[in-house]
Amino acid sequence: MIVKRTGRLVVLAAAPAAVFLTLGLSGPALAEGGKAYQIDLAQLNESGSSGTVMLSLKGNQLSVQIESKGMVPGQPSAQHLHGSTKGHDFHCPDATDDTDRDGVLSNTEATHDYGDINISLTTTGDTKATSGLAVDRMPVADKQGKVSYKRTITVGQDVVDHIKDLHVVQHGIDRNKNKKYDFEGAGKSELDPKLPQEATAPTNCGEVKGAAVGSIPVGGIETGGGSTEQAAAPVTMRDGAAIAVLAVVAGAVAVATRRAVAVPVRRKTTGGGA
Repeated sequence: MIVKRTGRLVVLAAAPAAVFLTLGLSGPALAEGGKAYQIDLAQLNESGSSGTVMLSLKGNQLSVQIESKGMVPGQPSAQHLHGSTKGHDFHCPDATDDTDRDGVLSNTEATHDYGDINISLTTTGDTKATSGLAVDRMPVADKQGKVSYKRTITVGQDVVDHIKDLHVVQHGIDRNKNKKYDFEGAGKSELDPKLPQEATAPTNCGEVKGAAVGSIPVGGIETGGGSTEQAAAPVTMRDGAAIAVLAVVAGAVAVATRRAVAVPVRRKTTGGGA
């Protein structure tokens, strides 16, 4: 069973840069004069994985910071920005995408919802889509199953213009709970038979923005499918002061002030792509 997320509230408040430090995110995400987006990663494949992502754009420089947990200890986690820079509507998958009903949401099944790889979030070297399976250049989870990632890369203007249409996906599950990727857990990967399915199946997903507002789905794989997601809000940097985005996570209750406004997340209806 793959858990389908429900809508929540996002609290917008004026706050200092220290807010980001509480999330374990700092540095490039607070670049003066840029825009930043906070993303919540939610589990797929009952992985128990979750995390927080900050994307910061300053010109054509994209800074990515990820703090996630519940990953497979000591194993590399392939991770990417998925989606379209042509205005098509993609979003995170849900249980309905497990079309063969084998209990494992494969990357091929999920791609119909979150789209193809746009950027491979490698630790070194190129970040092209063709490096999507370059596991030797992907971050490795520590003994507690935590992944910390930070990198600044140069992106094209299409990414700058459509950053809100992209999604962060991390891959790697432990189906048989033996703390490693193997073929006994879920067989061979449909992407590369030399790799276990556990190594390429998505473990979590988070949207930069819910459904791409104004995007018009088109035929084939570009139609996307439906899940209910929390929309990430932009953070505009002016004169070094950040308008921080505080997400309500892990059962925490946000304290409202006169400077904070609760914004309901738009719920998406169910529809029809490592």
